[in-house]
Amino acid sequence: MGCVQIFFCFSVVMIIICSVGFNSGKFLHFANEGDNKTTAYKPEEAYLSTHRKLKLHGICSNRDISISQSRYLTSGIPQYVVQIVNTCVFGCAPSNIHLHCGWFASARIVNPRSFKRVSYDDCLVNGGRPLKNSQIIRFTYANSFMYPLEFKTANFC
Repeated sequence: MGCVQIFFCFSVVMIIICSVGFNSGKFLHFANEGDNKTTAYKPEEAYLSTHRKLKLHGICSNRDISISQSRYLTSGIPQYVVQIVNTCVFGCAPSNIHLHCGWFASARIVNPRSFKRVSYDDCLVNGGRPLKNSQIIRFTYANSFMYPLEFKTANFC
C-alpha cells in the first residue's frame, strides 16, 4: 500500500470511530426538519435524523433558519446545546431574528448578545444583528427541561 492509500484508510477509520462516538448515547439529539421546530430523537436513533443542508437559491426565508438542540448528559441540572444556523448561501443575511421560546430561563448564564428573552415567548437571536450566510450561533443553557424553540419572525431583505 502506498502512503496515500494508508492515509485514506486511516481517515475512513477515524470518521467511523468519531461517528460511533457521537452517536453513543451521550447526547440526546433534537433537530428541526422543515417546520423550524425542535424534534426529539432517542440517542440510538439520533444518527437517523436528517439535517438541513446549505441551500443554493436566491431568496432566503424562514426555512433557511435551522434550529437544533442536543441534551448534554451531565450530573446536576440538565444542559442543552442550541445551534441556530443560517443555511441560505445566497441572498442577504436575515436580521432581527426572533424565536418562540416560552418563559426561557437558564441556571447557566447565556450571553445576551447571542440569545436573549425579551418577553414571554419572544427571544432575540444574535442581538438582532444579521445572521450571515452559514453563520452558527451556539450556546448552552441549563434547566430541568428543554424549551421548545421555534422560528417566529425575522427581517429578510
